[in-house]
Amino acid sequence: QVQLVESGGGLVQAGDSLRLSCAASGLTFSSYAMGWFRQAPGKERQFVAAIKWAGSRINYSDSVKGRFTISRENAKNTVYLQMNSLKPEDTAVYYCAADRFGRASMWFNEYEHWGQGTQVTVSS
Repeated sequence: QVQLVESGGGLVQAGDSLRLSCAASGLTFSSYAMGWFRQAPGKERQFVAAIKWAGSRINYSDSVKGRFTISRENAKNTVYLQMNSLKPEDTAVYYCAADRFGRASMWFNEYEHWGQGTQVTVSS
């Protein structure tokens, strides 16, 4: 059974940093592309970042480019999202997702497995 467990969310002030982690189990992690998405209240789920199995391809949404960094440690079955210079508009539940076809896509329907999410709240 595939499990993705996010951690690291919290309440911070604008300009602060957070690092989210997503620990995966029940899958051959190194062969999956991993993505981060977020969803704010009343809004659709939004792509944040994605990384291929070896980190050879990384994609970011324009809204986080230059502030967020996605990375992975295949030996630990973990993907990270380092978030710097946080803004109130970054407030959302952040989800990690796994794609067995390794696409590192921005489209949420191309990911087969999802975590439960971790809340990030940025106050102004």
